[in-house]
Amino acid sequence: MAQIQHLTDITPQVSADQLLAEMHPSYRFGEVSFDTYIPDPNQPSQAAAVERLRRFAGSVGQGTGGGFLGKLFGKSKSKEPAGLYLDGGFGVGKTHLLASLWHASSGKRAFGTFVEYTNLVGALSFRKAVDVLKGYDLVCIDEFELDDPGDTVLMSRLMRELADAGVKLAATSNTLPGSLGEGRFASQDFKREIQVLADQFESMRIDGVDFRHRGLPDAPAPLPDSEVDAVAQERYPDATIAIDDFAALMDHLSKVHPSRYRQMLKGTDVLALHNVETVTNQATALRFVVLADRLYDKDVPILASGLPFDQLFTEEMMTGGYLKKYHRAVSRLTSLVREGQGVAER
Repeated sequence: MAQIQHLTDITPQVSADQLLAEMHPSYRFGEVSFDTYIPDPNQPSQAAAVERLRRFAGSVGQGTGGGFLGKLFGKSKSKEPAGLYLDGGFGVGKTHLLASLWHASSGKRAFGTFVEYTNLVGALSFRKAVDVLKGYDLVCIDEFELDDPGDTVLMSRLMRELADAGVKLAATSNTLPGSLGEGRFASQDFKREIQVLADQFESMRIDGVDFRHRGLPDAPAPLPDSEVDAVAQERYPDATIAIDDFAALMDHLSKVHPSRYRQMLKGTDVLALHNVETVTNQATALRFVVLADRLYDKDVPILASGLPFDQLFTEEMMTGGYLKKYHRAVSRLTSLVREGQGVAER
């Protein structure tokens, strides 16, 4: 029999030690490799990225990184750049490639989202976070996006100090490093910091079509509200199902730091959402984007009533400064709804 819980009842507390312990690829990417990434023959940049990352992986943990040998011998004299930056649209496999790099590399490695690194700095203090991460050979940052001036200054300093210490860096984003922050804040006022950050990376463009939707129909229609719980329990009789009202969940997310969403979902196998509606507040919408990423990482099927997820965000949001975040969230949520409702399964 399915176990029922409510995300609105869960307010996890996450320590700095827990944050560090969880800095590895998520369940969805726990066993991926370069061999399991299938480049699109029509997109040569994908095969080129695999080859470049394979070479980069071979340079990690070879006495030139931030671990014990890196500290002993100092900054790398290698011609390899401190970091690789994978730029491309959503759904082209950037996270798959970043996780494959983590798995293929040797030495001490950290893997987390941009939000998780900024929260780590908040939990430890900037100086202690730098000291801790200097002990790593590779630091992987998924979903690198600058949302405000504070993040810009913080991450510019962090990347510079880690690169100077010989730590290898790798990041994914939907935006080239030199263009980070555009349309979101007065990025011209932070041009120097953004350039310092960009200088730490060799950028690689990965072109392609969102793999989650290749050859698949549009998102399925939402379920009637009266059927959501029953269908969820019928399809997933042995799962732990989180049943929540959408509005109540949005309110709860406003009270829980986004870095804790992964822990909040730890015991959830399936999400049943009632009365999905368009989110009109941008701060709330951005928090739900983070939840969508964590749901996708954990591969949590979704069953929902109300509006379809392609109507989740306002038109202004879908065309504004954060449009890439919102499009990624819609893409991932649509994939999880297909899985949850058994539509066009692959």
